[in-house]
Amino acid sequence: MLYLDNSATTPTHQEVVDAMLPYWTDVFGNPSSKYYSQAVDAKIAVNQARQSVAELVNVKADEVIFTSGATESNNFLLKGIAAAHSSRGNQIISSVAEHPSVLETLRYLETQGFDVIYLSVDLYGRIDLKDLERALLKKPTVLVTLLWGNNELGSLNPIKEASELANQYGSFFHTDATQVIGKVNVDLEKLPYVQFLSASAHKFYGPKGIGAAIVRKDDMGLSLKVTPLLHGGAQENGYRSGTHAVPLIVGMGKAAEIAYSRLGEHIKQLVKLEDRLSKLLMKQFGDVIHFNNDKQNKIPGILSVQFKGLNNEVLCKELAPVMAVSTGSACSSSKPSHVLQEIGCSMEQLRSTIRFSLSPYQSETDLDIFLDL
Repeated sequence: MLYLDNSATTPTHQEVVDAMLPYWTDVFGNPSSKYYSQAVDAKIAVNQARQSVAELVNVKADEVIFTSGATESNNFLLKGIAAAHSSRGNQIISSVAEHPSVLETLRYLETQGFDVIYLSVDLYGRIDLKDLERALLKKPTVLVTLLWGNNELGSLNPIKEASELANQYGSFFHTDATQVIGKVNVDLEKLPYVQFLSASAHKFYGPKGIGAAIVRKDDMGLSLKVTPLLHGGAQENGYRSGTHAVPLIVGMGKAAEIAYSRLGEHIKQLVKLEDRLSKLLMKQFGDVIHFNNDKQNKIPGILSVQFKGLNNEVLCKELAPVMAVSTGSACSSSKPSHVLQEIGCSMEQLRSTIRFSLSPYQSETDLDIFLDL
């Protein structure tokens, strides 16, 4: 079966599995313990993994906070920034096309007295910088949070320009980078005003249940203040309490190492595969299909396609024996896509849309299966 739902999750790379194995059985110590080898070696492994994740996004190792995944990272950062810096203002700016873990967290913050402005998006799911500046002008804003790359359309937001605008108006800036890591060059050294970032290992061939929150340092070299979501033993520099999941952390570190070393070739392969799949779909279905996504300035390897007159749920089930595809975000698969609604799709168009998300480990010949459809 051809797996084309890599935006939902990716298979764990075999090198990642191999790297994790010793930490389930042999090096099983708690890295917060001392003196004996199982604990010391576990701590060394956690530190090495932290360095690998830091290298992937080009930050300092002590700016990497391990979490259980991007959903926790988003909750921790949004709630923690709002709580720690409410004196800056009670306005938060985001967009209507964010991931549910951001949108639901923002709705919670609204119940806590914060005013949230949800920017509209264009035909491809991107915000308009003029809208962002108008929102920043309204009143003091504690935080701007924007999705780096859309998980359904693949469109990229203007993160550099948006973060610079936020800084100009005295606001912090956070981005959920879950979908772009491993498929787009994420270099935070070149983006000094992106102070916070969320990531999840299972989107780039790492294990499920582990992610990271990036918390940058200020101009004085001090870590920015974020109120913890979890209180306890003050692990992760006090940001995230709880015993480290060493095997998962090691797995994320190895996945980050692979993603970093192969980023260029992976991007090239995804571009090639997307072009091949687009041409095959046009050849086989022609006027029956419509592409929802832009062809430029996007995550390579994600295609959102309407099959006019066909029901996407039925189509997914019919294709299931030969390929895995989805109707949209795996985190809200039981509901119509809010992203497609926000870009102006009708209910009929929503119910006819399929998302294909490719893997750099696939080949062009793998896609020849479409010739038989």
